[in-house]
Amino acid sequence: MRNFTLRSLRIFEAVASACSFSRGSELVGITQSAASQQIRTLEEELGTRLFDTVGRPIQLTPAGRALLGHARLILAQINVASDALASLEGEFRGQLHIGVVSPAYYFVPRLIKAFRARYAEVRVKLSLGKRDALLQKLAGHEIDLMIGGFPSAETEVEAETFARNPHCLIAPVTHRLARRDDLFWQDLRDETMIFREAGSTTRNFYEHLLQTQGIDVKARLEFEGNETVKQAVMAGLGISFLSAHAFQLELEAGKLAVLKVGGTPKWLDWCVLSRRNEAAPAIRQAFKDFLMSEGLAYAACQFQSPETTPRRLEPVAQSAQGTKRVEAPLTRSPVAA
Repeated sequence: MRNFTLRSLRIFEAVASACSFSRGSELVGITQSAASQQIRTLEEELGTRLFDTVGRPIQLTPAGRALLGHARLILAQINVASDALASLEGEFRGQLHIGVVSPAYYFVPRLIKAFRARYAEVRVKLSLGKRDALLQKLAGHEIDLMIGGFPSAETEVEAETFARNPHCLIAPVTHRLARRDDLFWQDLRDETMIFREAGSTTRNFYEHLLQTQGIDVKARLEFEGNETVKQAVMAGLGISFLSAHAFQLELEAGKLAVLKVGGTPKWLDWCVLSRRNEAAPAIRQAFKDFLMSEGLAYAACQFQSPETTPRRLEPVAQSAQGTKRVEAPLTRSPVAA
């Protein structure tokens, strides 16, 4: 297959990932017509169609889906080889693609800035998504690493804990319960509860806790995303439950309050997840090492308002196990961050 080149594989992977010839061509820096010609040549060489272009967005054929998995593996190995050669010369360059769940979005950019101060030649791409979708991308070699909670037991990944993720009940600062220091879960039974959208792991965690505490929710509202939930709480629509990372600015500004309910905050772990039994290229390993040594400081956060003398969390220090390196499958909490 004379024309089955790395260039054609890169173009095919870009078009397939973008589900668009125009967007895919932009990703690899060529014109749309050049990308279309490369795909036609590749299809002729393979003797099969790779895309169904009748509808929009374009769809992969069964042959295209089969090729995509292999293409990503081949391109990933090429990157590993390139990074290995560069590291022999003491250089760290190339691209690192990291997927993060939404609460991590609030501290990971600062961590990346610090990492790039040390490794200036490394290009970092950050993608935000839900846990299950990011795990699929990790398995499919669409991202290099993922930052999130512990994976479910059946997930074939390696997970390393670098910090802890506190979750708190939040309310408007004018709420009648905001100044109380001795709340019980049953004190919330008549409150309007604001939930994240269906499928959110934060919502799953919240619903699990309410069920465990025997709280029968009488009034509920649903909003998509942390930002919308925070706005709803500050507007006085009800109380909610979020990762403390998501509301640091609002807490510092005195725009919302953390309810002091016994047994809260509820703790989950922050982990860096990678594919199991895969040789990590130098760039990826450098980021993991940086995260394990420096991530704790960047993931520290507060869960008390400034007027109550804020307590700064040291997430891993509060864990009895401390920093740990674990390979999934694991048996953990029924939900993950």
